[in-house]
Amino acid sequence: MEALSVEPAQANEHAQDHQQYASLSAHTTDHDSWLQAGLLLVTGFNCGYILSFSNLMLVPLGWTWGIICLGVVGLYTAYANWLLAAFHFIDGHRFIRYRDIMGFLFGRKLYYITWVFQFLTLLLGNMGFILLGGKALKEINSEFSETALRLQYYIGMTGAAYFMFAFLIPTMSAMRSWLAVSAVLTFSYIGLLLMVVIKDGKSDENKNYKLKGSKVDQTFGALGAVSATIVCNTSGLLLEIQSTLRKPVVKNMRKALGLQYTVGLIVYYGVTVAGYWAYGSDVSEYLPEELSGPKWVKAFINSSVFLQSVISQHIFVAPIHETLDTKFLKLEETMNSATNLKRRLLLRAALFAINTFLTAAFPFMGDFVNFFGSFTLIPLVFVFPSLIILKVKGKTARMEKKAWHCFNVVAFLFLAVAATIAAVRLIIDNTRTYSFFADT
Repeated sequence: MEALSVEPAQANEHAQDHQQYASLSAHTTDHDSWLQAGLLLVTGFNCGYILSFSNLMLVPLGWTWGIICLGVVGLYTAYANWLLAAFHFIDGHRFIRYRDIMGFLFGRKLYYITWVFQFLTLLLGNMGFILLGGKALKEINSEFSETALRLQYYIGMTGAAYFMFAFLIPTMSAMRSWLAVSAVLTFSYIGLLLMVVIKDGKSDENKNYKLKGSKVDQTFGALGAVSATIVCNTSGLLLEIQSTLRKPVVKNMRKALGLQYTVGLIVYYGVTVAGYWAYGSDVSEYLPEELSGPKWVKAFINSSVFLQSVISQHIFVAPIHETLDTKFLKLEETMNSATNLKRRLLLRAALFAINTFLTAAFPFMGDFVNFFGSFTLIPLVFVFPSLIILKVKGKTARMEKKAWHCFNVVAFLFLAVAATIAAVRLIIDNTRTYSFFADT
């Protein structure tokens, strides 16, 4: 049976609480294959964000600690997500949202904390996507014109494109045919990018890999790099993705994770390492800015990045759409009924209008990655799963298993606090360097 089972005394205690965490949703559930979910994860995590990872993850750590960090965090996030997949069922009850499990086991306070952590992660991640798309459009324009518009105009164009896609393709399951397009765009731009990066790396024999700044700066930078590495491996919405899968749900989710942590990880780690190898410690926060070669190469890469981000960003904001749709749409009507179309239009427009404005005001790409990696993702991916295991199996588990999960809770809470301090410090430094609505 693919379920965790609570102890008998707890079963009676929690059974009466399950009704308030029922799996009612305006979006499609129990529909997709594991291959669709796997492709969604592979293309989603190989989005344009990977173009900033050389700068965010390896520059602060250098070769030795950088490779160690990539390996350890990759293995640990794979393990944590493997555990999370089993939480889709607890004592025979099915949960399609992470926050529902936390509320079921720990009460309303943890329900709302999980809700806030998830939505902060998704909203900040979406801001990063909007900024990424805006930078790609500006890079395309700069290749053919010396009078590029301010970055904020491109951010506005990106927000409008994301809104249109989210309105026309309302759910994750509805993305099925678009995932093939995303895969073609992903492997096309990454293949061409690697060719240029390797060529540039071979032609530059004076690359510098020294760490920058004081010891304090290097320490804070290392914590930020750990946060960024976590972000590149996980999203904190595994159970929401899992809810779309056909039975057997846990087995199918783990197959999809296997695809992400083999094919997917090899690609985004490959780009990260190649970018740092080619350009050293001076690698840009946005890798295509470094590329040599004809204009059409950079134009193609940036165009592909923009188009692929329109699709991939939808994966990471869909749980917010699901929450709003379940709350405000008429569930007795179809998703595309006249009433629901009007309501969906307003909900999507409001969400992207607010997020696009905030992105235009705070255009600091690295901050988004580091902050939501430290403050929200570390608890969601590493702390909460161990809390669930301790709650469900605490009285019957072996001593070494309880000790292991207690260690995870304490260690990763400490890491979350330290990394969040580092991320806030980076934000403060950037607000001193850049004004609001900076044309970065």
